[in-house]
Amino acid sequence: MVAGRELLAQRRAKREHWLGTGKEHYPLSFPGRVTTAHVYAEAEKLAPGVTDDKTTRRVAGRVLLLRKVGKNAFLPLRDASGDLQLHLQADVMGVDLYDRVLSALDGGDIVGAEGNPSKTSRGEPSLLVKSLTLLSKALNPPPEKWHGLKDSEARLRQRYVDLFTSPDTFRTFEARSKLVRELRTELDKRGFFEVETPVLGRVASGAAAKPFQTHYNFLDEDYRLRISLELHLKRLLVGGFEKVYEIGKVFRNEDLDSTHSPEFTMLELYWAYADYEDIRALVEGLFSHLARVASEIVPSEQGKEIVRSFTPPYGRVDFVESLEKESGIHDPLSLSVDQLRTLAKEAGARIDSDTPPGTCLDKLFSRYVEPTLIEPTFVFDHPQSTTPLARRHRSKLGRVERFELYYHGMELANAYSELNDPDEQEARFIEQARDMAEESYAYDADFVEALRYGMPPAGGLGFGVDRLIMVLLGAPSIKDVILFPPTRPKAEGGPPA
Repeated sequence: MVAGRELLAQRRAKREHWLGTGKEHYPLSFPGRVTTAHVYAEAEKLAPGVTDDKTTRRVAGRVLLLRKVGKNAFLPLRDASGDLQLHLQADVMGVDLYDRVLSALDGGDIVGAEGNPSKTSRGEPSLLVKSLTLLSKALNPPPEKWHGLKDSEARLRQRYVDLFTSPDTFRTFEARSKLVRELRTELDKRGFFEVETPVLGRVASGAAAKPFQTHYNFLDEDYRLRISLELHLKRLLVGGFEKVYEIGKVFRNEDLDSTHSPEFTMLELYWAYADYEDIRALVEGLFSHLARVASEIVPSEQGKEIVRSFTPPYGRVDFVESLEKESGIHDPLSLSVDQLRTLAKEAGARIDSDTPPGTCLDKLFSRYVEPTLIEPTFVFDHPQSTTPLARRHRSKLGRVERFELYYHGMELANAYSELNDPDEQEARFIEQARDMAEESYAYDADFVEALRYGMPPAGGLGFGVDRLIMVLLGAPSIKDVILFPPTRPKAEGGPPA
């Protein structure tokens, strides 16, 4: 702690010395700059020891470290495009400016420099600096030797440091941004309209999850953060939209692990006059395209394997048949709820005395079948008790027209032929509310009222954007593709003395 205070004091002193020479305090801008990648490409074409005196360039970025050799200094500079070496020479800059700059700078400082593209005698593309200005002093030192933060919690808690010290982390989030943009582009091409729906509502419905709660002061009423995008988007089908989607945050007051985050980004879309087979084809086309794009953005052998895996057609199994095969349980839909609870407990699931049959079946499926689903596989035709918002199956008794897509034992997508019978939807809500002890699939009276005006037959799809990107980029944890994931509080800290 003492060492940290000493470093802070030293850096503050350097800043004050720089300002004491009449320099501007935190300049507002640095106009006319080009990227370091641009200058690097120009300098790379030069012969060793040659400087392009006819070309003047301005660059800005963060100083990685300082290395002084006699009357020469070398400062690797990083901006969003990459790294470039700044070459400072006392004879070029003038001894006074050269000494003043070096006495003020530390690793981590943000600077602007002007000079000429150059290549050192050792062949390193550089900018031979004529002038340099301090744009923002880094009072906190970066991690030692710029190898990045080692502590995994610190990397998440101080993502801003992780980003500027780790090019791999920076590239991951660049790739995420490009993939989300590509996702929007593909849906737009297919005629879907992007919309926004409320984050706060009186009822949190559309999924079996525990909501976060808050209070609406003006209305003096408790509200909940949404756990799904579904029911407002379906209202838009009632209103006349035929292809609609939303990419937005949802909040579930539940697990935080390598594949779950309580706050995550969801995509949901709804397609009027389509069913779950139409959605299946859409998913295969969309996911295979995104896998190819991801492999082009971040080329790797792992990426090539992911492209191969997500090339259609995907595998397809039946929920009940696969459960019977992997568990040895015969005709699970005929079993009583007590029998299902007993089997789920024996399989290692946490089951309460009031756990409904649908939850038990889901637990059994997770235990016996999910680990076997390695390549992309659609699981079709779930038991009706698991899914209150899907249409009854057209030919299989006790089932609904639903599929989930799995990859390496992990759910990637969920889709239905949507239930649009208002009376049946009302009955399902009531039944689910009676079966579930917690507030899950809460009764949404206004949604039922909307259905009474008539909703066209439709197919719907939902998937977690973060989890899909994690898979496509080969990241080991969902936290690696969320910029600021939830973390435990720091053990100690506070404002400096």
